[in-house]
Amino acid sequence: MTELSERNRKVLEAVITGYIQSGEPVGSRTISKHYGLNVSSATVRNVMADLEEMGFLYQPHTSAGRVPTDKGLRLYIDSIMKLQTLERRERDEIRRAFLDTTGDTETLLRRTSRVLALFCNQAGVVLWPKLSATRFKHIEFVRLRPRQILVVLISHSGLVHHSQLDWDEDLDQNTLDKYSRYVNEILQDVPLVEITQRLLKEMESEKALFDELFSKALEISRRAFQGNLESADLHIEGRTNLLNNPEFADVERMRRILEAFEDKSRIIRLLDRALKPEENVHIILGPESEVQELHEVSLISSPYRRGDTVLGVLGVIGPMRMDYSRIIPIVEFTASFLSELLEEPWED
Repeated sequence: MTELSERNRKVLEAVITGYIQSGEPVGSRTISKHYGLNVSSATVRNVMADLEEMGFLYQPHTSAGRVPTDKGLRLYIDSIMKLQTLERRERDEIRRAFLDTTGDTETLLRRTSRVLALFCNQAGVVLWPKLSATRFKHIEFVRLRPRQILVVLISHSGLVHHSQLDWDEDLDQNTLDKYSRYVNEILQDVPLVEITQRLLKEMESEKALFDELFSKALEISRRAFQGNLESADLHIEGRTNLLNNPEFADVERMRRILEAFEDKSRIIRLLDRALKPEENVHIILGPESEVQELHEVSLISSPYRRGDTVLGVLGVIGPMRMDYSRIIPIVEFTASFLSELLEEPWED
């Protein structure tokens, strides 16, 4: 941690607080008058000049006030910022926002992204869990049309995954039902991360070698799981909230950011980087994202769990000057509450 004098820390905190509130460069007179430092404007200017020399502040143009650099924001978040307390009223409001949520896990996760967008007034994002993070519960094979099969997989965490397979022969529904029963029997409660290995082992067994029905059921399952266990999906709500931030008033800048949101793979890469099970909250500032199109936004994220298993990550994406002290407690509480909701309904 960079060592700063108490006065330097207070001036840096005042500049960042003022910048978060207004979106405008903060001048020495404003700090001297409104932030209770009991020093003159001239003293504040000298401190700001020192902070600029150290790389924590910069002056957009001559005679303007200062704004924080990425380095200044990082120091503020890591060692200066004081988190606001999430009041009981706010916690209750978040809980009530989930009251009428019914259906599967996917529906619940969609609601979560809306709640984050609503309460933080930025873009709410939820990375849906990878299938490999949970256990097998049930599989169904459904005949869609000649030589095409719909595979419906349900995990113990409540995730429902669909995939379509082209098959080299037309199988009737009665046959597919027999296949489903076979597979459900041998895979019951197996961790999905072990599914492929278990299927290959069963395909090498004597039963598979001498039972054509069993062999085909295993092959359909293997092809259905292939490449799908590690796939993840994403839901985003509140993109238009970004338009309310003055720094995104520039049309070209806003276009770049919205294009990045349209390519969900970029947001997924960002959230994958943020998925740190050992941290309750993880913050990625602009250029730290390593995604060029997202250098002008920050991510505040937190993992959500089922029991001890981390299923995915949720968060808020907004401008670099987000109100971190207010939004971090909301993100952390929402992740904790979502984990509670995921824990109960699907207990065996």
